[in-house]
Order: sequence, then C-alpha cells, then structure tokens
Amino acid sequence: MSTPDLTPALGGSVTAFVEGSSTLIVERTGSGSDVLLLVHGLGMGRSVFAELARRLDGTVVAVDLPGFGAAPEPELPLTMPQHADLIAAHLASTGTPPVTVIGHSMGSQVAAELAVRHPDRVRAVVLAAPTVDAGARRVVRQGLRFLHDTASIDPRVVIRGVREYLRAGPHIVRKIRATVAHRPEQVYPRISVPTLVLRGSRDPVCPPVWTRSVADAIPQGELAEIPGCGHETMIRDAGPAADRIQEFLSRI
Repeated sequence: MSTPDLTPALGGSVTAFVEGSSTLIVERTGSGSDVLLLVHGLGMGRSVFAELARRLDGTVVAVDLPGFGAAPEPELPLTMPQHADLIAAHLASTGTPPVTVIGHSMGSQVAAELAVRHPDRVRAVVLAAPTVDAGARRVVRQGLRFLHDTASIDPRVVIRGVREYLRAGPHIVRKIRATVAHRPEQVYPRISVPTLVLRGSRDPVCPPVWTRSVADAIPQGELAEIPGCGHETMIRDAGPAADRIQEFLSRI
C-alpha cells in the first residue's frame, strides 16, 4: 500500500486511519464541542469543503474515503455501508462524541448509512444533493445528469472536479456502480435523528420530486432549497448552505 499524502487541505491536522486494505484520510480543523463530519461525493475529496469548513461553527472533521482524494485505493471499491462502518470505526477509535454528519451527493448515502448503522455516533444529519433516485439508477443516466449540471457551473468548480476525478483513479466506473447499486430509499425511514435535506434549485441530478420524497421518508426530515445552485450545492458558494445548516443545528 502506498504512503498516503497527509498534506492539509483545510488548514487542519491530518491523520490516516487504516482498517484492513482501506485507508481513511481524516482532517480536523476548528474547535468546540460540536463536531461536524463532512463526507464528499463521488470522485471528490475533502478539499472541496475548504470554504464550507471555514464557515461552520465547531470542530470540523473532513474525510477522504478510500480511493478518493489522498486516500489510497482499497483492494475493491467499498459499498456505502462499508464506508459508513469505516468512518464509525475511526470515530470510536478517537472517542469522538456524536457528530452532525454532512454528506454531499454520494456522501449523503454514506451519511444515511452511518446514522442507521451506528446511531450512537450521530447527533444529526444533513443530506446535500442526495443521490441516487430510482428514476436514474443507471451509470449512463447519472453521467448525463452530471454533464448537464457541469455545463452550468463555475469553470473553477469544473477544474477542481476534473482534478479530483483523475485522482479517483482507474476504478471510477466500479465506484459509480457501487453508488448506483445502493438503495438509499430503504435507509431513510430508519434515520432516527433530525435530518436536513438540501437541494440546489437548479440541480438536474436531484429532481425536486425526489428530494421531497427523501425528506418525507425521514421521520424528522425537513427540506430546504438553495437558490441558484446546481448539484455542487456547498462547493461553488458555501455561504448560503452553511447559513442554512447553522440555522438547522440551532434548533436541535
């Protein structure tokens, strides 16, 4: 296994957590008793949360999932439950108190699994641009939706996304298949903590009917829309999303 790059992406302290063939890169920044765990989307890494991390109050813990960002490739791409179990093992090993887990895109699937499989580790959930809806559970369909979204966003975000996808390595198709194979709608009704579902008003990847059904399926779920944003939601301009997350957390 290659030695992971532990260069800070958010200006915090970086460690590697290894379990079996899987390595989780973890960066901690900020301070305070409230812990916010950031889980990136497909082909991305913790670096995309640089602005969001600066805008959140509390201790921010951002991860690179195995095979993404600076984390080495595992023997096989992990499923969404396996990602959640790995994160839970790290939280247990560090004695981290219950977290607010904030997952973007594929990361929302991991966040939902973490809340259901390890409820003692999660205080609240934020599902930003949640994937994958039943109407688009095919690799090609998801690809077309992402291309549609990419055509309308800031070129700087596109460049960052391309860089991260290249870092995701030669197994990106298998990682997409693992994402598409997951059935998050079977997980949502079992989330027992307050949950905020965030959607960019111009997001073609997460249709409004789908995101409404996600919020409705979660017993303590609520939906909020970020005007003018696409699927990138918290990446292009993190301010509105951070404000909405902080307002949500102030009520729980």
